[in-house]
Amino acid sequence: MESIAMIGYVSVLMPIFLVWVIFSYNTKSEKAKYDAMVDISKRLDNQSDISDLLESFKEEKKPIDYKRNGVIVMFVGLGLFLFGFTTGLGILKGVGMLVGTIGLGTLIAGYLYPNDDVGITSAVEKFEK
Repeated sequence: MESIAMIGYVSVLMPIFLVWVIFSYNTKSEKAKYDAMVDISKRLDNQSDISDLLESFKEEKKPIDYKRNGVIVMFVGLGLFLFGFTTGLGILKGVGMLVGTIGLGTLIAGYLYPNDDVGITSAVEKFEK
């Protein structure tokens, strides 16, 4: 009976532990990056080199590629469906169909919503006309 209670505690505390590990790793990584940046900037004499260093540390956010993500999720759904089909587990067939449908929707969203600047500009221009 005590082992069942421990399973409950572990299942509740495991996500909290995982979030804590991820947060502490990200914090440690960011701190190391900024410490390196400060150390390098102390050794540089030219102000333009320091500004170039700061620009190199900026992370550029890439747009979400809905088409690629949609194809990946769709095939994960297909894999789950086929796994459920071969093993005879009906729940996996349903989950596979659900995941595949989400992937199909994401793929369609990739065609409906452009993710590049040119596509967005042309979409805005078409809308304004």
